[in-house]
Amino acid sequence: MPNNHSLPQLDDLSVFLAVSRAGGFRKAARWLSLSPSTVSETITRLEARLGVPLFNRTTRSVQLTEAGRALAERLEPVMAEARAAIDDAASSQGIVRGRLKLNVPGAVMVDILPPLIDSFLRTHPEVQVEILVEDSLVDIIAKGCDAGIRYGEHLAQDMIAVPIGPRTQQAAFAASPAYIAARGMPKVPKDLLAHSCIRQRFTSGHLIEWEVERDGTAKRIDPPARLILGTGSPATALGHAVAGHGIIQTFRNWLDPYFGDGSLVPVLTDWWPEFSGPQLYFPRRFSPAPLRAFLDHLATERKDKAA
Repeated sequence: MPNNHSLPQLDDLSVFLAVSRAGGFRKAARWLSLSPSTVSETITRLEARLGVPLFNRTTRSVQLTEAGRALAERLEPVMAEARAAIDDAASSQGIVRGRLKLNVPGAVMVDILPPLIDSFLRTHPEVQVEILVEDSLVDIIAKGCDAGIRYGEHLAQDMIAVPIGPRTQQAAFAASPAYIAARGMPKVPKDLLAHSCIRQRFTSGHLIEWEVERDGTAKRIDPPARLILGTGSPATALGHAVAGHGIIQTFRNWLDPYFGDGSLVPVLTDWWPEFSGPQLYFPRRFSPAPLRAFLDHLATERKDKAA
């Protein structure tokens, strides 16, 4: 019979949420700096107290039960608000303290987010920053994050979004001088169908679509890929382009240094599409002190660049 005379310990609930997010005991144990056996015993104790199984365990996976999923969905915002209250209390003397956890795509980790995090850490030395890099739009609350960064995805109504980095960006095509000398310069997008191309694939399995745009008209093109790399290795993809293995389409800001030193040359410059820059999004209902400080920092950075 479950023991419902007292509430579960807060630490036990934190372990439960860690296993829920991690999808397994061992990964959660690494996150929490605990042994897997301690995590397993904690979940067993919590299940005994509640009188229901929270996870279905097999030798290969750990999955939430319906009761476990319902508990996680209701606990996540409660625990997030509790942490926000603790951070606010710790920051009440004018020094911002606590943790800022962000969920971001790999694209912003090349040259947009790192300098912002660097200056933020210098301004707020008592804040701990944790960054989870993922390509797919996720429930940031379920992931235990304070905010996320994404490009152009539809956001839930209870989210607020603010620009981070450039308001607009451009995708560009490039290839090495040696590749162009050997294979010729494409004149129109359909010429790409006869070229070797370096493509990238999201962790979800979807190949990143190539888009072209001219005179306000955009269209997709699906050239054959001689080389496919995951989105987590942009530097490697650029290195293969420099080595002459094909034409690449990626962020122009990533390519500009290569254009500058001549290791890559622009391709199909009349067809480079523009798109909105990344947005920082976060729940409307509360913002912990470190997130508020980060938002203020972004506003200051934008003001300084506009001056």
